[in-house]
Amino acid sequence: MRYSQRGLGSARRQVRGGTAAVLGALLLLGCADRAPERTSPVGRRHLAWMDSTRTDWDGRGPRPLDVTVWYPAAQGSVELPWAAGVFRFGWSAQNAAWADTRRHPLVLLSHGTGGSVAQHSWLAEALVQAGFVVAGVNHHGNTAVEGLYRLPGFVLPWERALDLSALLTQLAADSALAPHLDTARVGAAGFSLGGYTVVALAGGWFSYEARARTCAERPEAPYCTLPPEAPFTLADVDSVSRVDPVFQASVARSRRPVTDARIRAILAMAPAGMPLMDSASLAGITVPVRVLLGTRDRQVDAPGTEAVLARLLPRARVSVLDAAHYDFLGQCSPKGQVVLRALCAGGGAPRAELHRQAAEAAVTFFSQTLGADTP
Repeated sequence: MRYSQRGLGSARRQVRGGTAAVLGALLLLGCADRAPERTSPVGRRHLAWMDSTRTDWDGRGPRPLDVTVWYPAAQGSVELPWAAGVFRFGWSAQNAAWADTRRHPLVLLSHGTGGSVAQHSWLAEALVQAGFVVAGVNHHGNTAVEGLYRLPGFVLPWERALDLSALLTQLAADSALAPHLDTARVGAAGFSLGGYTVVALAGGWFSYEARARTCAERPEAPYCTLPPEAPFTLADVDSVSRVDPVFQASVARSRRPVTDARIRAILAMAPAGMPLMDSASLAGITVPVRVLLGTRDRQVDAPGTEAVLARLLPRARVSVLDAAHYDFLGQCSPKGQVVLRALCAGGGAPRAELHRQAAEAAVTFFSQTLGADTP
């Protein structure tokens, strides 16, 4: 039995500069603001890779890895706006030449439920300006880029961590990219379910069965309900879990941690699911951890997350910003404030200011933990 449904990303378009998530049929290609004032251009490449160790959710072939890489581009590279629908992702020069031949520290990037890594280009561009390379993957079945949401992609999140591990392995083996990467200095950053993803890479863990037991006792908890992006019900999840062999194979994988020892530091923005994590697994995390939460977040239990981290991972540095959950997405056009208020109207500090604060925290954190090669 397969369960998939067109979600908010079903009205998908090809945007000059790569495939981008278009969230809804109302959304037309939008304009971006004026070019940023910076002396070092940002390059961007898109790659269509596969993970042959796992199947796609339909069980018909290898699992796709839809990859975006941001990197320091050569002087004179022409940056163009990258936008889709009401979202203004940023500015970059697609397929530009590299700025130099040095090896740069690498940050892997994981998006939130139903989203895309394009939504966090604001963070990637800031890190590139500080001398990092950033590589993200649009998680199969849980990204608007595919235009078709797949139920397992929403409820089997450990596969996302395996996506980033597979991405790192392939980056390190790629003849064009590997010479530019210092794979001894690798971090990971993620938003929402992407925040869970990077914590899982660092050693945080819960199994499918453990989550079911916890949520049977607290079904109303934010981390036990389906996200608003999910186009299906918990009854659908139960039905698919009983008959789908691909789903069942993933459940079996959840019974062991997906830690990747190559990851040296993690940044989690509004991370989902922290109270579900096995206590011993969180307490056992040894890499540096930086967490950003929002005071106005209605999708993630920010106070509960902060309490869990204070109790089990006291070394983690936690900051609470004046932000709603979706303020960590890309900036919106004025039209977005009207037609897509759920994702565009945060209600806290202006989104550009939140991005500035979060990017500054990320650059400082990864520079301290991985070291940076200033362009």
